[in-house]
Amino acid sequence: MSNRARPWHQSPAVLWLSAVALPPVGLVLLWIRPGAKVIWKLLGTVPILGFAVAHLFLFFGLRVEVDGTGARPMFFFGARASHFEALEASRAAQQAPESAPRTVEAAAAPAPPTPAAPPYWTDFRGPNRDGRYEETPILTAWPRRGLTRLWKQPVGRGYASFVIAEGRAFTIEQRRDREVVAAYDINTGRELWANSWAADFREAMGGDGPRATPTWHEGRLYALGAEGEFRCLEAATGKVLWSKNILADNGASNLTWAMSASPLIVDEKVIVQPGGRGGKSVVAYHKLTGAPIWKALDDKQAYTSPMLVTLGGRRQIITITAERAVGLVPEDGTLLWEYPWVTEYDVNASQPIVTGPNRFFISTGYGRGAAVVELQPTGQTFAARTVWQNTRMKNKFNPSVLHEGHVYGLDEGILACVDVETGQQKWKGGRYGFGQLLLASGHLVVTTETGDVVLVKATPERHTELARFPAIDGKTWNVPALAGGLLFVRNTTEMACFRIGPQ
Repeated sequence: MSNRARPWHQSPAVLWLSAVALPPVGLVLLWIRPGAKVIWKLLGTVPILGFAVAHLFLFFGLRVEVDGTGARPMFFFGARASHFEALEASRAAQQAPESAPRTVEAAAAPAPPTPAAPPYWTDFRGPNRDGRYEETPILTAWPRRGLTRLWKQPVGRGYASFVIAEGRAFTIEQRRDREVVAAYDINTGRELWANSWAADFREAMGGDGPRATPTWHEGRLYALGAEGEFRCLEAATGKVLWSKNILADNGASNLTWAMSASPLIVDEKVIVQPGGRGGKSVVAYHKLTGAPIWKALDDKQAYTSPMLVTLGGRRQIITITAERAVGLVPEDGTLLWEYPWVTEYDVNASQPIVTGPNRFFISTGYGRGAAVVELQPTGQTFAARTVWQNTRMKNKFNPSVLHEGHVYGLDEGILACVDVETGQQKWKGGRYGFGQLLLASGHLVVTTETGDVVLVKATPERHTELARFPAIDGKTWNVPALAGGLLFVRNTTEMACFRIGPQ
C-alpha cells in the first residue's frame, strides 16, 4: 500500500477554500478530483454555484429585477451605489465656471437655454396625451447603425418621461435619498438646474423612484413625486413657486406602486389624483397659487393620467380610477358619466384613446382586455355603453395609439393591431416586451423593454419591422418623447437623445 501524500490541490480544505474565494477554481478542482462519484460532484456543484452567484452580487453589482410580467427575472450589472457615483461624476464633469449647472433650493440664474421651436411636447405622451407626434415628419429610412445620437449619459432612477420646451428637456429622477426635478439642454444633455427634496420610494416588484412625468405650461413646470410631493417650479430656474403634498392635503394613502398620474393643466387649474376618500379623489388646484378650486369623487385611484378631451360634444376630463372610467366637468368636477372597469389588484395603468366623436378605447392587462365605449346623452349627463369588448389587446402600463381606424399596442408585450370599429385583431407579432410606443409619420416608434428603439410601419396588413438599434441599457419602461425632430429616451439608469427628423 502506498503512503504517498495526496497532492495539495486534492485536499478538501483547498477545494472548499477555493470554492468560497474563487468559485470557478473550486468547481474545476471538484470535477478533476479523482475517485469522487458523479453524484457527489453534482451535489458539490450546487453550493459552489451559490458562492459564484454571491460573488456576482457582492463584487460585480449583479441585480435582479422583474420584467413587465411581474414573474420573469431580468439581470443587470451595476450596484445602486456605483450607479449614483457615476451619475454624480457625470454631472460634476459638466460643470464649468462659465456655465455651471446648479442644484436649486432657491432662485438661481442658469445658463441661457438652447434656442428652440415653440413648445410642443409639453405633456405626458405629447400635446394631447395620446402618443401622437405631428410637429414635423420623421425619418422612415434609418441608417444601418441606427439614428444619429446627440448625447447619452446616466440618469437617476424612476419611470417618468420627458417634457420638452424652450430648448430644455425636463424629467424627475431618484438620486440616492432625494427626488430631483432636472432641466437638461436638449442638444448637449448638460444639466441646467436641479430641484430636489427628501424622498426615497422603493418597491421590490415595480422598482424605485418617481413615476409621474412633469407637465410644462407657460413657463412653469408642475412635478409630482412618488410620495405625493407636488411642486410648481419656474421652468427657467427651478425656483419653487408653490408646493404641497397632495396625499397629506387630501387625507389619502399612497398606492402600492406610488403616485403615477401626470398633472393636467385645464384653464386656470392643475388637476391631480391623490385618491382621497370623502370627495377628494380628483383635485383641482389653482395653477398659479396652489389654492384648491374643487375636489371630486371617492374613488381609490389607479395609475393613469387625466386627459382633457371632447366627447359627445362636451369638453371634459377623462380618467380611469381603480374601478371605473369617468368623465368630469372641468369647471367644478361634476361627474358626467361612469363606466365600470375592474381589474386585478386595482391596476389601471394605460391611457384611454378617443376614437370618435362620442367613443373611446380602454384597455388593461391581467387578462382584462379592451373595449370601445360609446357615450349617449341623457340630459346634462351621459350613459356609457359597450360597443365591443374582448381580450385581443391587453395594455398593461403601455398605452396604445390610434392610426387610420386601427389601434396599435403591446398586447402583454407583443405588438398587435386591432380594428377599432369591430375589435378584430388584424395581426400580432414583434416581441418587444413591456416597452412603449408612439405614432409618428404613419409609423410606430417602439422602445423595447431592454432599451432598443424600433421602427414599425403602422399598417393593418402585417407586422413590418423596418429598423432597430440598441439605444440605452437596462429595463426600459419609460415612455419616449419627441420634439423638434429629436427622440428622447430614458430608463432607470440611462438617458439619451437621437435625431429622428431630417437635418
